[in-house]
Amino acid sequence: LPATKLASYCYYEMFSGCTALTSAPKLPAESLASYCYQGMFLDCTALTKAPEELPATTLAEACYTQMFDGCTALTTAPTLLAETLASGCCDEMFGGCIALTKAPALTATKLAVGCYNKMFSGCKSLETAPELPAETLADGCYSEMFSGCTALETAPELPAETLAPYCYQCMFQNCSALQSVRIKAKPVFDAQNEGNLSFQIMEYANCFDGWLDGAGSDNPKIYCYQEFYDFITVASKLELTLCPG
Repeated sequence: LPATKLASYCYYEMFSGCTALTSAPKLPAESLASYCYQGMFLDCTALTKAPEELPATTLAEACYTQMFDGCTALTTAPTLLAETLASGCCDEMFGGCIALTKAPALTATKLAVGCYNKMFSGCKSLETAPELPAETLADGCYSEMFSGCTALETAPELPAETLAPYCYQCMFQNCSALQSVRIKAKPVFDAQNEGNLSFQIMEYANCFDGWLDGAGSDNPKIYCYQEFYDFITVASKLELTLCPG
C-alpha cells in the first residue's frame, strides 16, 4: 500500500527518467515532508496518467518541486487540495509539460516564498489558466509561473492589492497569444513620499520585472489603476487601459 507518513526526500526522483512509465501510482499522503516528491516523475516522457488528485493539505518546502517536469505526454494534471502553501512547494511542478492543456484549480489563499515559481513554465499547449484567489502575496510567489505558455490567451485576474518583491516577475513572459491581464494592485504611499514617482518605481519595479516581456498579440490590454501607468514595464504589443471601478 502507498505510504501515508512520509519523510524528507523519501520519493526523491524515484521514477526519474523512466521513459516507458505510462501511469503513476496513487499518492494518498495528506501531510508531506520537505522534498518528498521532488523530481518523482521527472522526464517520464511516456507518462499520460498522473494520480487523479494529490490530497495533501499540509505541504512542506519543495515537496512538489519538478514532480512532473519534462512529462511531455501528460495532458491532465492532478487535483491539488492544499489551501496553505510552503516555500517553493510547486516550483517547476509541470515545467515543460508541452501536452498539458488545462491547469488544475489552485484554491490556496495562503502563499509562500516562490511557491508557484515556474509551475507551468514551457507548457506550450496550456490554453486555460487557473484562478488565483490569493489576496496576500509572498516574495516571488508567481515568478515565471506561465512563462513560455504560448497558447495562453487570457491571464487569471490578479486580485491582490498589495504586492511583494518579485511577485509577478516574468509571470507571463513570452506568452505570445495573451490577450488581456487585469491587475488590482494599488501603490502604497507614505507620508513623506506621497506622489513621488521615483519612490513608487523603487518600491514596485521589481514586482513587474519582465512580467510581460514577449507577451501579447494583436491588440491585447492590461487593465490597471492609473498610478501604475508610468512604471509597469510592458512589451510593445500590450496596451495599458484603466481598470474599470
